Amino acid sequence: MKKLIALFLCLMLVLPVAAALADDMTTEITLWTFPVGGFGDDEQVQTLIADFNAVYPNIKVNVEYLDYTNGDVQVTTAMEAKTTPDIIFEGPERLVAVYAAANALVPLDDLWTDEAMADISAGVAAACKDAAGVYYEYPLCSTAHCMVIDKAAFEKADALQYIDMEKHTWTTEGFEMALRALVEAGYNPTGLIFCSGQGGDQGTRALVNNLYSGKFTSPDFSKYTMDSEENIKALTMLQKWAEEGLIAFDPSINGGEELALFVNGTSKMAFCWNAAIEGLNRDKLADGVELFPMTFPTDKGDPELCGGIWGFGIFNNGDDNKIAAAKTFINFMANSEETAKAVKTSSYFSVKSSLSDLYADDEIMNEYQKLMPYLGDYYQVTPGWAEARTAWWNMLQQVGAGEDVTTAVTEFCTTAK
Repeated sequence: MKKLIALFLCLMLVLPVAAALADDMTTEITLWTFPVGGFGDDEQVQTLIADFNAVYPNIKVNVEYLDYTNGDVQVTTAMEAKTTPDIIFEGPERLVAVYAAANALVPLDDLWTDEAMADISAGVAAACKDAAGVYYEYPLCSTAHCMVIDKAAFEKADALQYIDMEKHTWTTEGFEMALRALVEAGYNPTGLIFCSGQGGDQGTRALVNNLYSGKFTSPDFSKYTMDSEENIKALTMLQKWAEEGLIAFDPSINGGEELALFVNGTSKMAFCWNAAIEGLNRDKLADGVELFPMTFPTDKGDPELCGGIWGFGIFNNGDDNKIAAAKTFINFMANSEETAKAVKTSSYFSVKSSLSDLYADDEIMNEYQKLMPYLGDYYQVTPGWAEARTAWWNMLQQVGAGEDVTTAVTEFCTTAK
């Protein structure tokens, strides 16, 4: 009965926006999507669009797929040239903090009905609006970014003793002991602190911030706090471990390349991981590698994971019909009986409490769901976010090269503002 009521409410959300389009109106819109799980795969996306066109045959949807290497440049160039798509699928760190801040997006307050607000957590809702309280993103899915270990290697090194296998947690002290055990067992490299660019940087941020319970930003997301005592201590410890050969800084790789080295058996842990990444790489694992997702080590036993939220924004191209069609598309994907399918395409979890049991029969996803309560604040909407991401990997390179940690974090905070 609960599911039927939720479905009825979802369908009621779709109807008002859909009514904005005449039945015989032919409209063409363009969707740009970053590779969020299956949203980077044309076959899966076209299946969703076919479902949409079965209901709305008068709205043609063209798709362009972006990646995290060149996507930001493509969008920025399009904004400058006024050739942006109608819809874009990504997270608040881009939609709200960058595109909306540049006055390029259409407000979506009308999609945030009372029913929607009742079904979506306050934390997710807060991330989808700007400082003035205007909503510029309508969310579909979310996840907790985590790290992963090669359970088989840890078992052979007798390092599983340092892990709470049920909670997927470990302490900073336990992490160091596990690193030493791996090295003594002949596993090297253990883990790679990647820093060639911003790809996957949520992993290295979480690693540093968790070690001694530091924070990346102030509680109100107004400034960056990497120069805190806790963060300086964490970076100093990582630098020390690297000098001892327990872990390695690698300025030649990004997050995607780091996880590939883990998948092929080179390293024994990866800091850039989540449920969707496992799904994409499960069939690529080197012989003997056994996946076990983990939170990041922390001194107090209460880890905080970086969250990912993905949803839709609409660029303001000055065409009311296209905007109405874009809202119809968003409502279909995020507020209808097809929403569960769209969420599963992302390989992440629904932002809606009414779909909390979406993966009830999926053993692997149930393990990742255990990590969701560890989600920390969604700080990716802090002003200067684009500058902060560049400053972050530059800072890691400096620390990895043995430069003074205090000087490096001071430079970071000066740049990221």
